[in-house]
Amino acid sequence: MKHSINVRLREAGNVISGYSEDQAYQAGDIVILEAERGYDYGEAVSDPKELKDGDDLKGASKIIRKATREDFLQIKRNQRKSRGAVRIFERKSRQHNLDMKLVGAEYSFDRTKIVFYFTSEERIDFRSLVRDLAKIFKARIELKQIGVRDEAKILGGYGICGRPLCCASFLKVFSPVTVKFAKEQNLPMNPTKISGVCGRLMCCLSYEKKFYDQALKSMPKIGDKIELEDGKAKVIDVNFITGFVKFEYEDGRIKKLNYKDTSNPAKNEK
Repeated sequence: MKHSINVRLREAGNVISGYSEDQAYQAGDIVILEAERGYDYGEAVSDPKELKDGDDLKGASKIIRKATREDFLQIKRNQRKSRGAVRIFERKSRQHNLDMKLVGAEYSFDRTKIVFYFTSEERIDFRSLVRDLAKIFKARIELKQIGVRDEAKILGGYGICGRPLCCASFLKVFSPVTVKFAKEQNLPMNPTKISGVCGRLMCCLSYEKKFYDQALKSMPKIGDKIELEDGKAKVIDVNFITGFVKFEYEDGRIKKLNYKDTSNPAKNEK
């Protein structure tokens, strides 16, 4: 019985579609799979989905096995060799006068390909560099220009919460994050407070989006005027976490109520 599963190639590669013929792998498994030209490794990042007869497998890579102890040793050896590749790349890029910042390098499992990740403010013509590197390493060379979020994922670090970066520890796929998320969560519009080390909006702003979407439907908005038991009042503050809403009456009185129980507001006054 065939199963499909998404796999992130190596530590920082793309997420691709994979399939297995005799085993349903689970998210988090390190697997060996057939790559474009040879073998590569990656981490399963989705739960398996059973395939039906006739399902299109075009473009999907076949998963060979779950990584064994010997496979992990091979991966470790490749990681050590990649550090030497980084030094060679930096020396050669300087010789070619290329304005690029190398972030990291990865060998494919069978060492037939090396992927170099770099950032740059402009488009780089690196064809001559690739030819030089191919002669040195006797392998296919792939240069991949990445963004600042991917750079943070590869390099790692700590967020303002004091914990390791989500992208470098458990986050497998980047989700879109907008300023609207911060506004809905009543966070200060201070870039230093809502941005990660990469300079982009923090990924964790999306974690509670579903909760705030539901809360926005059930709670009033700031500025709304609501008829309460003891008069009409305007909403001046909303706390989605506690469920309390602060009202200002027409006569200037301020009252804080649990909005879920405004049918009997007197007992909720604080």
